This record gives sequence, structure tokens and C-alpha cells, in this order.
Amino acid sequence: MRFEVRFTEPAKRDLDRLFEYLLERAETIEDLDAAQLVIHDLSNAITHQLARTPFSFRKAGRSSLRRELIVPSGKTGYVALFDIEPPSTVLVLAIRHQLEEDYD
Repeated sequence: MRFEVRFTEPAKRDLDRLFEYLLERAETIEDLDAAQLVIHDLSNAITHQLARTPFSFRKAGRSSLRRELIVPSGKTGYVALFDIEPPSTVLVLAIRHQLEEDYD
């Protein structure tokens, strides 16, 4: 079974915010290309992993349907908070860098 993965507007804004953060620190053309690749890979990893196995990721909170996906990137990574909406939808609620304190 495959799940439909949808990003909420706040999650889309999180991707934009993370991209802007990487762009602000870019010093070379290669850094700009790398920033774009990181966000592209992050979005793809979230979509592909949650479409196949959303129940295999760690629970986040009291509901067994709210979970977190960790996506490695370089020496750290990102965390995507999502809800599973039966029977076949996953709703990405927020995305943050692992070093951030919490979701915005």
C-alpha cells in the first residue's frame, strides 16, 4: 500500500526557511547548488519514505498517528513531524533542522 503525502502550508514555509538559511551561509556557487540539492533531497526523502512506511517512524506525542521522520544530511539532519490520516494519507506538519530547539 502506498500513502499519499501532502505538505501543509507551514511545512512548505519550513522548507523555504531552511533553504533561505542555507543560502545566507553560501559563500560560493557550489554552496548555492548544494543548498538547492539539500532541500530537493530532503523533500524527496520525506515524500518517498512516508509514502511507503509511515508507521515505522518514531511516535511524537500521545497519538500513535503523530510521528517524526529523521532525514540525515551531512553531519546532522532534519526532522519532519507528520500525522497519518487513515486510510492512506500522510500530512507533513512541520520540518526543522535537528539542531533547532523545536518546530516553529
